[in-house]
Amino acid sequence: MQTTIIKPKKLFHWHDLQEVWQYKELLYFFTWRDLKVRYKQTFIGAAWAIFQPVMTMVVFTVFFGKLAKMPSDGIPYPIFVYTGLLFWQFFSSALSDTSNCLVANQSIITKVYFPRLILPISSVLTKLVDFGVAAAVLVVLMIYYGYHPNIIGVLMVPLLLLITFMAAVGGGLFLAAINVKYRDVRYVLPYFIQMLMFLTPVIYPASIVGQKYSWILAINPMTGVIQSARAALLGTAQVNWTLISISFVATFALLAFGIVVFKKVERYFADII
Repeated sequence: MQTTIIKPKKLFHWHDLQEVWQYKELLYFFTWRDLKVRYKQTFIGAAWAIFQPVMTMVVFTVFFGKLAKMPSDGIPYPIFVYTGLLFWQFFSSALSDTSNCLVANQSIITKVYFPRLILPISSVLTKLVDFGVAAAVLVVLMIYYGYHPNIIGVLMVPLLLLITFMAAVGGGLFLAAINVKYRDVRYVLPYFIQMLMFLTPVIYPASIVGQKYSWILAINPMTGVIQSARAALLGTAQVNWTLISISFVATFALLAFGIVVFKKVERYFADII
């Protein structure tokens, strides 16, 4: 009788990506499972993916747009804030779910072997589906306010989604790895995400920050994503390709860092989870 011993590698290897592709059916299953579990026995079903950003847009429009008179670079505040919320909620919700994906699937991890990278990737893919549903509201708002993006603006959306996807996966891998050992991550993360939103031009334009402190916003890769989304889809400004390049490099570095930490801790998942 032959015994096969599976040992996780300390460092990332291209074989890991090949293995994820070999288990693509399992990746699809986890993604579909998470979607069904989230909307099972709900009253309005998948419409929750629309309800959350729309209600947030309404609240922000009333308090920040109407009462606080927050500037919006000449863009109607509802569509201004919704464009930012669309990408921000994809990132924040994916980061939150991914950080807990290993603990939530501990019964599977301790019994069956499969590429562990599948779990965080499936968590982010689930939120990508929610993004697609919620994007329908942005189309309605663009028609209502008379905004018509050019072909370049439409083609930029996949690039912005790729940057957001890498940021969510990279940050999620790091948080998921340390959450296995330190469970207080789930208590700290909501506060961190809330603070990070105020460091991201979601409810205000980046122009409101002076040139002296603009570099602080540029460090955050979601700044480039949201600013570029508004420029590309609403056509109110030139696309800042330098800012997009900085965001892409920053998210790639975050993804690489997340993978390294994840692979180092992977060998202990089944023992300490």
